[in-house]
This record gives sequence, structure tokens and C-alpha cells, in this order.
Amino acid sequence: MAAETNEAPEGAPATQDGAKTGSTPANATANAATTEKLTSAQLKAKAKAEKAARRAQVKEARATVGTGPPAQDKGAASDGKGAKGKGKQDGQQTQSKGGPPQAHRPSISGRRPSMPIVEKDVRSGIPDSFSHLPMAKRIPTSQAQKDVHSAVLAVGQQMATFALNDSISRLKATLLAFRKVIESYETPEGNSLSRHFVPHVLNPQIEYLTECRPMCFAMGNAIRLLKGKVNKFDIDTAEDEAKEGLLEWIDLLINERITMAEYAIARNAAQSINEGDTILTYGRHRLVEKTLLEAKHDGKIFDVTVIDDPFERGGQELAKTLRHAGIPVLYSPNLGGLRPKVAAASNVLLGGEAIFANGSLHAPSGTADVAMAAMNAGVKVIVLCETINFDRDRVSVDSLTYNEIDPERNTADCFRLLFDNTHDKYITGVITEFESGGGNSPAQAILALLRKQEDPLID
Repeated sequence: MAAETNEAPEGAPATQDGAKTGSTPANATANAATTEKLTSAQLKAKAKAEKAARRAQVKEARATVGTGPPAQDKGAASDGKGAKGKGKQDGQQTQSKGGPPQAHRPSISGRRPSMPIVEKDVRSGIPDSFSHLPMAKRIPTSQAQKDVHSAVLAVGQQMATFALNDSISRLKATLLAFRKVIESYETPEGNSLSRHFVPHVLNPQIEYLTECRPMCFAMGNAIRLLKGKVNKFDIDTAEDEAKEGLLEWIDLLINERITMAEYAIARNAAQSINEGDTILTYGRHRLVEKTLLEAKHDGKIFDVTVIDDPFERGGQELAKTLRHAGIPVLYSPNLGGLRPKVAAASNVLLGGEAIFANGSLHAPSGTADVAMAAMNAGVKVIVLCETINFDRDRVSVDSLTYNEIDPERNTADCFRLLFDNTHDKYITGVITEFESGGGNSPAQAILALLRKQEDPLID
């Protein structure tokens, strides 16, 4: 009887199950016929539906990743041959629906070849409380707008790499670059220089420079004056006449607010140095250097103590220059032992990057420490600064509102601020190019100096 049961048609699992349960040959033959009839109708439709589903899944995966998973195709082809393979495929489909799509799974090496490599953000290690502070960055010239002049591109690269560092050198380079922009400018037909130049030509240059490095206060003041000069031109002014007027204005601004201002400040500050004085300064500032050399040229004998910035090391060059001029110099590489050095000084001369409307000083980091130590020791603190660096609108009471992050000293563990803020109570006086009581005015009188000046260059 068992031999007759084994002669049932292949692929009839119900017949095999009947043989295992000990059914009679007649019942086994009836069950086999019934199962064969159902299999030919249902399995064919089911296999067709599964095949279509697998094709759709492979197409979706290829569209996302770019390459289809051949291992799954091979498994899918073998699934139709038996219930074991089909059960494996069903399990894979259930996992795919319940979890993330297979197209987004990482490879064995942990990388996704289809995803672009994202560069590490240099600002990732900066705390949120300092995230508002900008940082200089070098922008490839190929990424600059096509409207940016080649001269401005060169200045932007020099600013980003700190080849142009202090405010006045950046201002002068910017004005000279704008001069070349004006020389090459041609007003489009149907437009006027006073309406077209600023929004379509000047602003792209300013935006590029700002992206390379945040604009200093001197640049902001000069650009405001330049835009005011352009807007004063009548709409009917000839292009050649307007361009000539702008070029003359830039030359006048450089001569009066930079060249002559440096000479006037150095002359006024040199008068505050007496025979036998010991002058203390921090780092290297061009106005302080010119003042000391001017005092030496006047025949005065004095000593200089240079407290250097431990990061920039500009004081080394200042000390070499002064010694070469015959001035005795005591050099300190950092702020260590600051109190006794300040107590032994007669005056402290400091250079500033900007002065705010409330009289506070914006200067390289470490300046505030020197000023506070000097004031506590009863030593006068004199600041040298051009009026082009004065900010008449903004005030500052800390070092976190207006500052920059040093891009060369920014790591995941620490970072450095380029400037600090010195309150006006630690400043004895400010020497500018405008004489007021011998050129030495209190920091609080800054607005009076600006009103006295009244921006004559835009008239």
C-alpha cells in the first residue's frame, strides 16, 4: 500500500502528508487531485504577484543607490522553487517594511559610496554662546561672483590670510582696489552712475571682502562716506566727471585720513614723552612705533618696555626697530610679570583698532590687561587712534559683542579671540589727528571730536 502511495504525482505535498498520516489509497488519490487542482490556479497567481513585487523592490533600490543588489535577485529566483526560499524572502520583505529602506544601509566598510564627502565644519567646536562671532576664511577665486574685480579678489585673499592685518592697512588696500574698480567702470546705457554704481558694482565688491574677513570699523566708515559721495552726484552728471570726482575723493581720503593723520598723531604723541621717561607698550602698533621714532628724532632720551603678544610676536620686530634707532629696549615675550613692569613705567602708549561711542577701546587681545594694570599702578594710559576708526553709533561694554575668532588657533578643545574691550575708565586720554588741548582728549569726548569734524569729505 505504501508503494502505491509513493507513486503519486510529484509536487503533491498533500499526498505525502496523507501517506504519513496513514490514509487509504482512495482518499490519498482524491486529496492529491483536489490539491493539484488548487495549486495550478493559486500558486501560479501567487508566484506572479511575488515576482512583480520583487521587481518593483529592485527597481526602487536601484533608483536610490544606483546599483541593484544582485545577491537579493539570486535569492528571489530561488524562492519560487520551494517554500524554504519563499519563506526567507518574505522575512526580508517584512524587515524592509518595518525598518529603514535597504537602499540607505551602509556598506560593509561603513561608507556610502553614493553620498558626497562632507568637509568638517571649522566652527563645529565653538560653543553656542560664541557662535555669533565671525571668522576669516579663504574663499577660492573660482567661487567668487563674476562681478568682483580682480584687484578686490587680491585684497580679499590678503585679508583672509592676514597678510593685511591692522585696520588702516586693510582700509588703504580696499580704497586703492575700489579706485581700480571705478577706473574700469562703464555706466550701462539707460542708467546713471549715481543710481547704478553702488547696488550693481560696489556692493558685490563689499560682499566679497566681508566674506573673506569681517569688515573693520575703518572700512565701514570709509564705505559709508564713499556711498554718500556717490549719492550726491546729480542723475545728469556725466560719467567721466563723476568718475574723476570719485578718484580725487579717494586720493583725498587716503592723504588726509591716513597719511596726514599718522603724521599728526605721531607728532602730538611725541610731545607727551619727556626726558628720562620709560614708555611701556603692548605688541606692535604702527602709530606707537612712529611716535617713539619721532620722539627719538627730536633728541629725547628715554627707555621703552615692550610687552609682546604671545601669539602674534609683533613686539619682536618693534624691539629690533627701536634698538636699531638707538633706543634702549626691555623686551618681554608675554604678560608674565606685568605688574612690576607697568609700575616702573612713566606712560603707557597703546594703539587701537577702534573706539566706540561710549569711549571703550577695541584693540588686540591683551590690551585690556595692560591698561587695567597701568591704571591700578597709577600710570597714565594714552591711546593713539585715527578718527576714521571711531564708531559714532555703537557702544561696547564687553569683548563678546564685536569680535573675531582666530582661524589659525581654533581647535575642538579651544579657540582664541582676536580683540578685547577696554573700558573708558582705564584710559587717561586719546590722541587723534585733531588737536584738542595738545591733541590729548578724554575717551568720553569722542562724539565731540566727531561733531567737530562733521565729515567734510562728503561735502
